[in-house]
Amino acid sequence: MAVLRPAGDFDTSYAHDIKTIREPWQWVVLFAFILALFTLPLYASQSVVSLVNRICIFIIAVQGLSILTGYTGQISLGQAAFMTTGGYISALLVTRLGWSFFISLPIAALGAGIIGLIFGLPSLRVKGFYLAMSTLAAQFIIPWFTRNAFPNILNGAQGLNVPPPLLFGLEFNSPQRYIYITLSVLIITTIVAYNITRSRLGRAFIAIRDHDLAAELLGVNPFKYKLQAFFLASVFAGAAGALAAHNIRHLNSETFNLIDSIMFLGMLIIGGLGSNLGPIFGVIIVELLVEGATLFGPFFITIFPTTASGAVQALRPLFFGTTLILFLIFEPRGLAHRWNLLKAAWRLRPYSH
Repeated sequence: MAVLRPAGDFDTSYAHDIKTIREPWQWVVLFAFILALFTLPLYASQSVVSLVNRICIFIIAVQGLSILTGYTGQISLGQAAFMTTGGYISALLVTRLGWSFFISLPIAALGAGIIGLIFGLPSLRVKGFYLAMSTLAAQFIIPWFTRNAFPNILNGAQGLNVPPPLLFGLEFNSPQRYIYITLSVLIITTIVAYNITRSRLGRAFIAIRDHDLAAELLGVNPFKYKLQAFFLASVFAGAAGALAAHNIRHLNSETFNLIDSIMFLGMLIIGGLGSNLGPIFGVIIVELLVEGATLFGPFFITIFPTTASGAVQALRPLFFGTTLILFLIFEPRGLAHRWNLLKAAWRLRPYSH
């Protein structure tokens, strides 16, 4: 839909036209929101801070999936496997070579990106369902490799114990401290993802998504840009995996599994495909639903005492599946589209109808 601006908001230059944040009060709101997040440990409980940490990490992973699926149209079911790759690379660099986490993090992201290139090679020949099946292979091959290859280094199915990050003698060994790392990385990845979608690279991704044959006739090399999309998606996943590994302090082949890959895709659908706000909205809604399922468990036991033991365990996927179905039926374009409609209605008041 076309961008609808409030009355009196006119473009005076091209630079003003492409601005994302156009008014001074929007800068104030943005900085106030960021400040509130960075000061969260001062007024929120540890469980809330842990939840925000997890949300930030998952948003980074889904941002990469958004570039690949939302903007390029390439379905992937292996995002969690690339998180595993990034987590193992960072853990090995820190534990085996003694590197700082802040150096191993970008190396882990790049390493996961290279592995993503390998699994993106089938995109030259296949698309749609068949491409999803080829990316699904990563979700079996990478965990198998971590369990069976180099047992003296990867420690087999037991996995690795991962130390917390250390900077100038300060150990980020609690959620209240670790949140500063996850928020900082999230801000960087959000800026990078947003600028990618506004660049020539992003326009090529969108052209391939909308009609790859027409894009090729216009001079866009589909295979080249598809591989770039796979690389970027895996880089984001590798960074998220490294952050998650050092956050939970342990990593094995089952830390990020196929269910997580499916959840990431569902988060993106709920949030909105082809939107920079989609990953943020989707992850927040799904994670709040997961927390709601945990809180709803005792109440569910009182209603169904005979089947409670099995039913409570199924509440999380039940809530997620129900939400996904409802969004596919009633809001297939996701929460980001609904947010744009609400903004347009507000700007047209009192004539929004």
